[in-house]
Amino acid sequence: MTARPQTVTFSQIDKGDLPLVGGKGANLGEMVKAGFPVPGGFAVTIHAYDDFIKDNNLEGKINEILKGTDVNDPNQLQDASGRIKALVRRGHIPKEVINDVTKAYNKLSGKFGKVLVAVRSSATAEDLPEASFAGQQATYLNIKGHSNLLEAVRNCWASLFTSRAIFYREQNKIVHKNVKISVIVQKMIQSEVSGVMFSIDPVTNEKDRVVIEAVWGLGELIVQGAVVPDRYTVQKDTFTLLSKQISDQNIQLKMVKGVTKEYDVPKKLLGVQKITDEEVSKLAKYAQDLQKHYYFPQDIEWAKEGNDLYILQTRPVTTIKTKTKKENIETEDYKVSEAPILQGASASPGIGTGHVKIVMKPKNIGKIKSGDVLVSEMTSPDFVPAMKKASAIVTDKGGQTSHAAIVSRELGIPCVVGTKNATKKLKDGHVITVDGSKGYVFAGSKVKIENAKQTKKKYPKRNTATKIYVNLAEPEFARKVARRRVDGVGLLRAEFMIADIGIHPKEAIKQKKQGAFVEKLEKGMTSFCRAFYPRPVVYRTTDFKTNEYRALKGGIKWEPKEPNPMLGYRGALRYISDPEVFTLELRAIKNVLKKYNNLWIMIPFVRSPEELAKIRKMVAIEGLFDHTSFKFWMMVELPINVIMIEKFIDVGIDGVSIGSNDLTMLITGTDRDNQEVAQSFNERSKAVLWSLKRTIKRCNKHGVTSSICGQAPSTYEDLVEKLVDYGVTSISVNPDAIDRVRNVVYEAEKRKLK
Repeated sequence: MTARPQTVTFSQIDKGDLPLVGGKGANLGEMVKAGFPVPGGFAVTIHAYDDFIKDNNLEGKINEILKGTDVNDPNQLQDASGRIKALVRRGHIPKEVINDVTKAYNKLSGKFGKVLVAVRSSATAEDLPEASFAGQQATYLNIKGHSNLLEAVRNCWASLFTSRAIFYREQNKIVHKNVKISVIVQKMIQSEVSGVMFSIDPVTNEKDRVVIEAVWGLGELIVQGAVVPDRYTVQKDTFTLLSKQISDQNIQLKMVKGVTKEYDVPKKLLGVQKITDEEVSKLAKYAQDLQKHYYFPQDIEWAKEGNDLYILQTRPVTTIKTKTKKENIETEDYKVSEAPILQGASASPGIGTGHVKIVMKPKNIGKIKSGDVLVSEMTSPDFVPAMKKASAIVTDKGGQTSHAAIVSRELGIPCVVGTKNATKKLKDGHVITVDGSKGYVFAGSKVKIENAKQTKKKYPKRNTATKIYVNLAEPEFARKVARRRVDGVGLLRAEFMIADIGIHPKEAIKQKKQGAFVEKLEKGMTSFCRAFYPRPVVYRTTDFKTNEYRALKGGIKWEPKEPNPMLGYRGALRYISDPEVFTLELRAIKNVLKKYNNLWIMIPFVRSPEELAKIRKMVAIEGLFDHTSFKFWMMVELPINVIMIEKFIDVGIDGVSIGSNDLTMLITGTDRDNQEVAQSFNERSKAVLWSLKRTIKRCNKHGVTSSICGQAPSTYEDLVEKLVDYGVTSISVNPDAIDRVRNVVYEAEKRKLK
């Protein structure tokens, strides 16, 4: 090796050569020497970059441009970046550099002539434990031939001055002239599948986990956040696959006939697991071995070509024990106050509240002001100046290992990615709360919750004839809510408890772990019954839709892929078709009733009286009716439930609860989650009010109790008044609405008596 080499092969370098080949190059050389499966290649060294800058007299010109730039002004920042990159791209490459790069490329190509290569930037200040510089410099794929390679090298040098790279160095107080750039030239892997993995959970920081994400095709789409990847969580040492989430990726990046571009994923691959469980385990072993080698958790890019797995690069994880700079909201009232309006993958922990600002292109990031919630289709690193100001970030696409997610965690900003339709469902100016730890987006802000708490003190303690129940889902909040002035739980959702169990019930049966499934479900129910005893707890049996069940571990094996899951295989029909799973629930309920007699059940989405009769027989066989206090309810959420309410009553039910959300959607033919038609969703339309009145009146006539558990009574006080006039037996509301709704009911009952 000469004193100032222009190129070096991977086998000539290791982790001590960061000043020569940058972080990416040093890590590649280190992995080659350690025996990891790394595609061959070479690095164009820092010396080549220095000679290029010197020969073209660029240092003074670049410093002059940067000196007069306010990096906090997006327009100035982008203008400076454009001017510097233009200077670099016009510069001539020294002859010595051209000769050495050409020789190294010829040697790499061998007898095949001109091999396809990936050309990547490797800065001296990137891929460090304290800073990732994720995605700030350029990458070029499927480059072939000397002239194309040299052009790609020059473009990589220019990418040292992207707007996001300039901004990042300024924010981290890194002197620009001290950062140099090497260029990595590596044999191109034509990835059938590629991805990213962490040797530690990047969100929870659990050290005994490896998190792997995978996409069809080349890996640029995953790091850009352009698609939602598969996600696999593996336990270290045992290499047990703890969970997997399979995405419906519809586009992929690949080369066909010399052209690299986005292509549709073949229909036969949609929803298919992208790598086998054995390959997941093999990758996890590489991740664990890399962490052991580097003595630090690693962020690793990998690819699969044919039957071979390759490691493309590794860098330290930069977000371990990162604490959010935003104020965390720990109040349980916040967490259970209402259902999230959006859900995605938790990308960066913490909770942030602010006004929505939708930004689709980097050139528009100037609209983000301090405290706004940045919402975008996919938040690429070009958005970093705006991300710095945001209270939270929400994207349609991307996974936990996209560059945007990495940078969000590094900045300590709550982030939820992969929501699919945030940019369509949310509107500029709306106030939302983002829970980056759980992947939830809620309407409104924590200020609203605080005001609700203050308002509670204004309501006197009043008794009402109409029962005030509460909607709940998470066992950990049962005790606190039970201390409130509430008559019981009108809707206990099964889905949250089963999601916490984490395994599809049929998968549990297959693995002969159904006993543990029943035990965990029983434990969750018991926590509610114990907290509210002797007040009733109305448990709605599982109403997972197929797409929701598929997300559970093993779910993809058991669930069909439906075009419209809302109207698909759910509710009572599922219990009849698959009694084994429903029996697990009934056994958990039976076990709880041995200890607490305040547990009732409610059957959702019943399509006919005949279905209800079959379900009632199944419940009877398990002996639940032997308990004198036990009640058997039915959800009213389909038009047929309203039309034929007396036929359903004849089957033998003790009560009904109206699910106003689904009922309104099905009566008005409106999907409330579809922004295009959401304005037609009206829980107080005349047709819906007629349905509520008819149901309640007919139930009263036959001595059957009636309740309502949708969102509407928690929101609309005038609707609560109408429900009291109709003679509803109970109203179940969100925890934050308990005292307010009780007060409305009290006043309505007083007027009715007069």
